Amino acid sequence: MITHFLLSSALILGVGHGAGWAAQRLRQPYIVGQLAAGIALGPSLLGSTAPGAYRMLFPKEIGTALTGLAQISLAVFLFAVGYELDLKILGDRARTAVTLALASFAVPMAVGSGCALVFRDQLHDLGMPHLSPAMIVFAGIALSITAVPVLSAIVRENGLANTVPGMLAVSAAGLLDVIGWTVLAGTLLRGGGSQPLDWSWWALIAVVFMALMLLVARPVLRTLLWRTGLDPSVRLALLVGFALASAGLTQFLGLHAICGALLAGVVCPREEGGTLDPDLLRPLHVVSSLLLPFFFVVSGQAVALGSLSATGWTAMLVVTGLAVVTKVGSGTVAGRLSGLDRDVARTVGVLLSARGLTELIALSAGFQAGLLSRPFYTVLVFMALFTTLLTQPLLFVVRRLAARDRIGSEGDDGSWSVLDRPRKGTPAAPVPEAG
Repeated sequence: MITHFLLSSALILGVGHGAGWAAQRLRQPYIVGQLAAGIALGPSLLGSTAPGAYRMLFPKEIGTALTGLAQISLAVFLFAVGYELDLKILGDRARTAVTLALASFAVPMAVGSGCALVFRDQLHDLGMPHLSPAMIVFAGIALSITAVPVLSAIVRENGLANTVPGMLAVSAAGLLDVIGWTVLAGTLLRGGGSQPLDWSWWALIAVVFMALMLLVARPVLRTLLWRTGLDPSVRLALLVGFALASAGLTQFLGLHAICGALLAGVVCPREEGGTLDPDLLRPLHVVSSLLLPFFFVVSGQAVALGSLSATGWTAMLVVTGLAVVTKVGSGTVAGRLSGLDRDVARTVGVLLSARGLTELIALSAGFQAGLLSRPFYTVLVFMALFTTLLTQPLLFVVRRLAARDRIGSEGDDGSWSVLDRPRKGTPAAPVPEAG
């Protein structure tokens, strides 16, 4: 089993990061390649084309070890996400960012939950025998999520980091993440299966735990790990252990490990002035990016293209279309109502449609909690992949529309800088320093 585990780990790391590099060469986010690699190494492709090689590389006996590595990578990644989460960046754009976040969450949430009720017969064909309230809410969550890490990468790679649409999209997505993770945690607690206590008692325990984390954990960590002058490597190890312990406690409480890891990052002390500690952040990114292919492969094991009927393929097209239209539409309309220029509003709407890793994390949690059947999980995983792939082409379309609308204007070269111009009569939003 050690031989199988080492060979499969070598394949996962090589194929995962190789696919990520190839995706970047195609002007797609690194995470898209890793997600595609995880699906390719699963039963749908490798398992169907080379079943003997698949059984040799991924025997059932090593499943626990691979899942353990996947959970560690996920906990470290979400710990870093929580540590970087800072709603103070909203600044003077707070009202616009809040409007964008609420609209781009509420509209997809309503459409997703409504469609789950309307198309319950089609969901029954996808292996969803009954629809509980938690399943209906989760269907809405699946459409409403925006992936902040993928969004940030797209913003940087397109030169939008210091523009109004780039800053607004990242700010709104950060706030949307807070809303989304909160609703997701409540949904998992309510629909997470049998528990020894009534769910309301578990909810009370979870609230007490989160209050202790938010009010007590930060000053205690600062006293023990910062003021004692610990070596940065030792402090990193202890904080990762803290994140894993928090993830384990929330898993026990029925909130899933992702909630504890994210909360541990949120309460982790910052440097003076609220800045992030580079000695902590840099190795967190290195460790999580190195191990994340294990999470994609473990998630890909549940993807079963062969289980999809005509209803499943139709659902994939419909869900992907709804996911794009609701996000782009709600973001654009909310931006216009907030006084943004038409081109800026379009760009923000397209950026908020990016999903990627955050969507896959939520889907995996829902699948483990029994809120998704395997065929419906497969549909939603491919929705996450397609919506992320479509973000770059949609940005190109918006860019061309912006250039066409401004043909003849002085100095217009079709660059992204045109999207940084505030609408006439609207004060320009301040642009922070790079980094």
